[in-house]
Formats: sequence, structure tokens, C-alpha cells
Amino acid sequence: MSVVFLIIIGAAAGFLATRFMKVETDLITTVVIGIGGALIGGFLLRGILSVLGLLSGLVGAVLGAMALIWLWQTYGPKK
Repeated sequence: MSVVFLIIIGAAAGFLATRFMKVETDLITTVVIGIGGALIGGFLLRGILSVLGLLSGLVGAVLGAMALIWLWQTYGPKK
């Protein structure tokens, strides 16, 4: 991502955030708030998604193990 694009997105994010929070700031402060928020939000979102990714891996592993148990009980050696 280019620096210019980051500044534009940061300015937009900062503008929206300052309006939602009803804070009046100058342009530089708005851009800095937006870029800082993007960094913090991106870091937190990446962490949350990695945890959810691990949990989805666990769910997939359990479902796969259950499928193998069902196959083994259905087609495996009979007692």
C-alpha cells in the first residue's frame, strides 16, 4: 500500500472517527488519528482472526475425527 493511499484512508477514517465521537480537530491531527487507528485496528483484527482461525481448525479437526470414527464403526471390523 502506498504512503499516499495510507494518508487518504487515514484522513477518511480519522474524519469519520472524529465526527462519530464529536471531536473537532485540525487536518493533521485527524490524519494522525486515522492512521493510528488503522494500525491499532488492523493489529487487533489480525489477532482476532488468527484466534478464530485456530478455533476453526479445531472444529474442522473434531469433525474430521468424527467422520473417521463413523467410517470405522460402519465399515471397520465387526465384533
